[in-house]
Amino acid sequence: MILSTEQTKHRPFIGITLGDAAGIGAEIVCKAAASGFLQKNAHPVIIDSEASLLRGMKQSNVLFPYRVVSSLTEARESDILPLLPLSGLKTTEISMGKSVVEFGKDEGDLLVKCIEFCQEKKLDGFCFAPLNKGAMKSAGYRFPSEHEMFAHYYGQTNNFGEMNYIHGLWNIRVTSHIPLRDVCSHITLNNILATARLGFNTLRLAGHKSPRIAIAALNPHAGEGGTCGREEIDVIIPAIQRAAELGMPIEGPYAADTLFIRAFKEDYDGVITMYHDQGQVAIKLQDFSHCVTISAGLPNPITTPAHGTAYDIAGMGKANPSAFIDAFNICCQLAQGLLLPLQ
Repeated sequence: MILSTEQTKHRPFIGITLGDAAGIGAEIVCKAAASGFLQKNAHPVIIDSEASLLRGMKQSNVLFPYRVVSSLTEARESDILPLLPLSGLKTTEISMGKSVVEFGKDEGDLLVKCIEFCQEKKLDGFCFAPLNKGAMKSAGYRFPSEHEMFAHYYGQTNNFGEMNYIHGLWNIRVTSHIPLRDVCSHITLNNILATARLGFNTLRLAGHKSPRIAIAALNPHAGEGGTCGREEIDVIIPAIQRAAELGMPIEGPYAADTLFIRAFKEDYDGVITMYHDQGQVAIKLQDFSHCVTISAGLPNPITTPAHGTAYDIAGMGKANPSAFIDAFNICCQLAQGLLLPLQ
């Protein structure tokens, strides 16, 4: 997809990190770069190591021109894809497909640097290739997920969260990276309202003036009138009513096993789910290769593919770059305050 002349007046300056060095990140970024896509809608800069970039080219069997730069100012002025080599990883020969604490620290450090660049208004946002949360936690970045980490370094304590996007449909959840047995205690009126507010604000930023949002029930068959759980009656329905009073109309609660059938038929722009897998299973089954994760509610757009490091195929040249391309596209468009249909 190519933006119109009016839309390209501001080409966002977007950072890219190559993700966990033992995963498929460098490969999918290199495939995207070789396709020429990255520079169609934005001014990208890769912020990582030259060794990782060269390894990604070799693994994906592609070549493309790039220029090593010493600053973001120089990167902005580059007429070919710039690489700002801030990573501490120097060797092109590593053991692929294994979790390494050093790689977790390197990726964490690069992500923090990208946030600093955004805070200094040197970047408009960034898109990162898949990371290894376990390696990052072992390296000292002890957060439930990268979203809490980003919020921490932005100094933000609320009104943020993970969203997913696929083929025009957004998904946001009331709870995320917590044990399933703890979910019920977090399904509260205030948590649902905060989730709804984040969803409405993000969809409006994405160009939906009046977002159509539905909410999933927690219990099977939406609780069967209170005979199979009362969360719908006691919490979710009162939250829907309060949200309407606050200018956020939400439909539901609907049984989760059928809600996404309607949502994927474009009945809704977004769906609020109660816990992690309730929405993740549905959207990843719909089209795993195009699912995107967005760190919503933060000062700058931050996106990544919804898939992981794919250690089982890392280094083999088999990785599909589609989700990274979509994630980069969404990051660019959110930086411009609009979201166009993906092509």
